[in-house]
Amino acid sequence: MPLSNTFLRKVCLVSALALGTTPAMADTNPAGAYLAARIATFENDYAAARDYYDRLLLSDPTQPAYQEGALVSHIALGEYARATAVADVMMQQKPLSSLASLTELAAAAEAGDYQKGIALLDGGATPGALVSGIYRGWALVGLGRMTEAAKTFDDLAKTREMAAIALFHKALSLAMVGDYEGADEILSGRFADVFHSTRRGVMAHAEVLSQLERDPEALQLIDSTFGQGLDPELTALRDRLTKGEMLPFDLVPNAKAGIAEIYLSVAQALQNGAEPSAVALVHARLASWIRPDFGEPVLVSASILAAQKQYDLAIAAFDSIDAANPTYPSAQLGRAEALREADRADEAIAVLQDLSRARPDLAAVWVSLGDDLRRENRFKEAADAYDKAVGLTPSPGKRDWFLFYARGISRDKSGDWTGAEQDLKEALVLSPDQATVLNYLGYSYVERKENLDEALDMIRRAVAAAPDQGYITDSLGWAYFRLGRYDEAATAMEKALSLDPREPLLNDHMGDVYWALGRKREAEFQWRRALNLGPGVEDDLDLDRVKRKLEVGLDQVLKDEGAPPLHPAAPAGPDASGPAAPAQN
Repeated sequence: MPLSNTFLRKVCLVSALALGTTPAMADTNPAGAYLAARIATFENDYAAARDYYDRLLLSDPTQPAYQEGALVSHIALGEYARATAVADVMMQQKPLSSLASLTELAAAAEAGDYQKGIALLDGGATPGALVSGIYRGWALVGLGRMTEAAKTFDDLAKTREMAAIALFHKALSLAMVGDYEGADEILSGRFADVFHSTRRGVMAHAEVLSQLERDPEALQLIDSTFGQGLDPELTALRDRLTKGEMLPFDLVPNAKAGIAEIYLSVAQALQNGAEPSAVALVHARLASWIRPDFGEPVLVSASILAAQKQYDLAIAAFDSIDAANPTYPSAQLGRAEALREADRADEAIAVLQDLSRARPDLAAVWVSLGDDLRRENRFKEAADAYDKAVGLTPSPGKRDWFLFYARGISRDKSGDWTGAEQDLKEALVLSPDQATVLNYLGYSYVERKENLDEALDMIRRAVAAAPDQGYITDSLGWAYFRLGRYDEAATAMEKALSLDPREPLLNDHMGDVYWALGRKREAEFQWRRALNLGPGVEDDLDLDRVKRKLEVGLDQVLKDEGAPPLHPAAPAGPDASGPAAPAQN
């Protein structure tokens, strides 16, 4: 089992103390500074790591561990000039560092010095076989040596693992120089499914098809791949095709952009791993450096930083994308999400409100605004935002079930049950087996004492679809409780608590069921536990009511509320329970 970051941090701190070192004393003790730098690295605190590694390099500029740490930190922070200075020194040492090679090659591409890039590769630069091969091909394109570039891509495609991506970049290079027929032949060829499984691949082929005056095919490709789930950039592209515009091939306008594309591809592949790594961030940042107008790697960088909980860096990265850039709406959506994750919900909502005014035509913006407002219990405003999104979704499909579900919740919480019921039913029409929708509607019927047989059926289906969700199994128990089937309620509730023992509402419900069965001491225990655990995630638990139940019992609370008294249901068939005999205290 690998050591956890927390454990490693403790070891580092203990070691630093044993050496008589603290971070503030790092200048006088390299061992302590290195330990502090490692702590910062494990915590993805790139600014602190940079400071420590830079100090360490002053004491020993040739130490590979210091160099690598400083280089990663500078790139992560977008400090490319300082990163290049470190890489320059590293390239004078053997063996050559892969990270330094990536940086030096990026610097050559950023400067448009393709000859230098080839010289670096010929001199032994080691950025990895994939980057090395694709980079060389694009450098040759940049030098106007298309025949050699095509051969480079073809040779790389002979390797099974690299065949698809090598041919994709060959297609991009052909389209860049106007050979759209050649590009289409590749993009429609044996790896078409691979190319069409990625957003960039679909965009490239759509632009090629448009240049060949085959806009209907481009539209079909987009629709068959994404349906109605288009991001703002794809929405704009599709709208242009619908209007009959010929799309320019600007996905990769030059060799520099082609090199940035391969850096981005590696970043995206690494980003999809179990945990976003600094190596993925390095590739994305370098892609942005090579091609500053390229929004996609900025989005990747910012997403990685947000996943690493470096919210200030993520927010700054999202905000660096200009309003004229096609990825601007996506960047602002990402910025709002990062603000929300940083517990700055009001700022997130303000960003989305500004974006909704700037781009009122984008359903995704209204959905995100509705989601954030709903999380802040601003249900009426959330419902209004979802209304806008529904209005921009003229032909809802299966994937739109959540939009209606979310609006249904917002309408319900703002007092519009009729509208809520309509939305929840529409969500089930779009996706009949969604456990969350079945549970919400069924539970709502139970609480309202309406359509109880239908409600029970819905909740049973929800439990069957999501048997490991405690809150859904709780709904089944609560439905039995409402029907007076207390033994079955207890069985379901106990199962729910085994799945989610720390949810206050489930403990409160368990107490009610035990009380109905005459197990009053157990009921009081569950109510006290519910109070200790707090109001719960959804704040659905009325703590004052729980306290009142502890004072006078559930029977008196129901009487005070004017609710019907507890009574067990009469047997109704082989699956129904008879009257429960009260247990003694």
